[in-house]
Formats: sequence, structure tokens, C-alpha cells
Amino acid sequence: MRRSQSSMLRIVFFLLLINASCNNHNSISNNTDKKNNDSAIVKNGYGEKNPIDTIVYNKILQQLANGDTTGLWPAKAPYPLAGAILPFYRVIAFYGNLYSKRMGILGEIPKDSMFKKLQQEIAKWKAADSSLPIKPALHYIAVSAQGAPGKDGKYRMRMPFHQIDTIIDWAKQINALVFLDIQVGHSFVKDEVPPLETYLKLPQVHLGIDPEFSLKNGEVPGSKIGSFNAEDVNDAIDFLADVVKKNNLPPKILVVHRFTQGMLTGYERIKKVPEVQVVMDMDGWGDKVLKKSTYLRYIYREVVEFTGFKLFYKNDIKKGNDQFYTPPELLKFIPKPIYIQYQ
Repeated sequence: MRRSQSSMLRIVFFLLLINASCNNHNSISNNTDKKNNDSAIVKNGYGEKNPIDTIVYNKILQQLANGDTTGLWPAKAPYPLAGAILPFYRVIAFYGNLYSKRMGILGEIPKDSMFKKLQQEIAKWKAADSSLPIKPALHYIAVSAQGAPGKDGKYRMRMPFHQIDTIIDWAKQINALVFLDIQVGHSFVKDEVPPLETYLKLPQVHLGIDPEFSLKNGEVPGSKIGSFNAEDVNDAIDFLADVVKKNNLPPKILVVHRFTQGMLTGYERIKKVPEVQVVMDMDGWGDKVLKKSTYLRYIYREVVEFTGFKLFYKNDIKKGNDQFYTPPELLKFIPKPIYIQYQ
């Protein structure tokens, strides 16, 4: 599943916009169990640090495993710190950047229209699965890969803080989470995450990293699909874990995008720590058969912790509107994705 052609187009377009803009700135089995489950769900949310109910936690993981008989799922990982969002909530996120209408629904349409559309998607998920409440999220590209090297030769552009501030403000208006997404270009995760520490100290702000635009051999982003190894991912985990410890925060969520074998190497070496909850997000576009096979090969089989699924409003329907996955269809997947992203 490749996105290199469309990726290059959006990078070139985005570069032109950035150059112009940056001149102005830098079922729980019985009633008793259900009651306990609902209680835990209500408490573990937007930065609150209530103890994890491990019985409820385990039952939800079994539900997400969706009858898997291989022993792969649920994934084996330590219990998270108090206040963990996953698996007590399903996260429904809109992705994009305010400088471009071609990078995702977040930025493509006006804020109020975007909020309305997000609530419509949330309503569909609530109708399909009432067992988990939903946290809305704005997944914002905070570091964008570029088609030109820039002054430092890193082929990436860090977004101005005032734009991040706007996203933080928007998220507060709908009690949403924020994910800051990083496309490193010729830079590295360990260099791009620390400048965002001020935001990552906030309990509602989490992180996404995208190997597609990590080019370690000097290629131009968008000309081929990039890659991360386990050490790159662990750099993000180590930093987030340190932020959590230093600031006495609930766990952070780390979303790692993936849609090919080569995008991530050494998945079995990715750290699993109580401070960070890792979501492997199936990030490719295409028809249903292609997307499902990709999920099976790279998300289901190469187990990390939690799973996500990305839906493309335009690219997924190139072969027809019936190729856009619905919530009931995705809930049949093994495991059920707990993070859903719309672009």
C-alpha cells in the first residue's frame, strides 16, 4: 500500500503554503460488572488520576481481542498508571494541519463545520458500540516533512507555536484530546519531540510519529516510503515516560503510523511501560480488501499494545463509496481498533 505519489503532491503544495505563512511567524457479563466498568470509564479521562480497576481493564482487553484464539491478543503489557485513557475510552480523531486543505479534514473545512462532522462520526461509533465511551481528538501535524531541505537541510518544517495554541484552544471547546504528529524528514525523533515538551506536559496532549516521512538515506520525503526502527520509537517512549514522571501525569498515548512491512523494524523491541500507551495505527488508504489485509499483516500479527485504523474521506472511495469502512465493519476486526483517525 503506497502513498508516495499523493504524499509528494501534498508536501509540495504544503511547502508553498508554509513559505507564505511562516513569513509572518516563527459487555461486561453481569449487572455488577457493568456497574464497575461504567464507574471506571467515567473516572479515567481528561487528566484525572484515578486508580486502574485491573479487573475491568482485563475484561475490556478481552472484548477488544474479539475472540482471538491465537494467543496474540490481548497484547501482553504492564498495567498503565492511574488515569489511563486506554482501554476505557475509544478515541475518534480528526487529522490535518491548519496551513493546508489537502492534508486532512482538520484544516480542510471551517472549525464549526469540522466540529459538527466530528460529532457525526462519534454518533456513528456510539450507535455501533455502546460499551465504550468516546474521547474526541484533534490530531495535528506539528512537524511536517518538506520537499525542500530548508535552512538546516532537515527537509522538515516545525509549525509555529501559535498554531499549536489554536489547536489546544479548539480542543478545549469540545473537551477533546490533542495529538501532536511528527514527520521528521532527515531529522530524528529524539530531536523533534523535545521542542514540544511544553505542550506534552499538558495532560490532554499526546504524541504521534510517522515513519513514512523518515528518510535515513538522504531521499526527498514523498519520493519513497520511509522507516523507523524500534530505537526511534523507544526514543519517543523514553521522552514521554520522563515527562509523565517529572510532572506526575497520567499515561501518554503514542500513535505510530504504519502501512508497510519496511516502515517499522524490530517491533518486538518496542518498550512497554506504565507511563506510555502505544497504538499501532493502520495508516494506508485503498479499498477494503487491501486495507484489511494490511491490518492483518502489520498490525494484528506484529503485536505491540493497542491498535488503530485510519480512514481517508477521499482516497478510500476511489473505487466506490462502499469501500469506506463503517464502524460496525471495523468492530468485526481482530483486535477491535480503539483509536480511529479520519483524514
